[in-house]
Amino acid sequence: MTDAESSGSAPSRLGRLLFGGTLVYMSIDGFRNNDKRVEIAGNRGVPMPELLVPLATGLLLVCSLLLVIWAWPVLAAGGILAFFVSTTPSIHAFWKDEGGERANQQIHFSKNIALIGASIVFLVEAIRNR
Repeated sequence: MTDAESSGSAPSRLGRLLFGGTLVYMSIDGFRNNDKRVEIAGNRGVPMPELLVPLATGLLLVCSLLLVIWAWPVLAAGGILAFFVSTTPSIHAFWKDEGGERANQQIHFSKNIALIGASIVFLVEAIRNR
């Protein structure tokens, strides 16, 4: 247990496990479905998707694991925030779609906005507890 955890200043283990654990799962799923995600990113206009998709997925995986164990929490939360801020408007650009796909992408976009908010909370908490 770190000093921050023993003093109660680190975010709760349960919160970190739920948030970070879900993102770890998403990352592993991303690697399992890399070809499909590269195709989607390419169709959305992401440059060099063969390189950027696995790189972004790796960033999310490493930072999520670090957040769960509250190691280098500023880096961890900042990396997660960077992932969502960079991928959300490019991959879930619902305003470019129509019909059911527009509704589907709008849901994913909104979910990611909530994840951005949670990332900011973790980042602020990590900065405060330096």
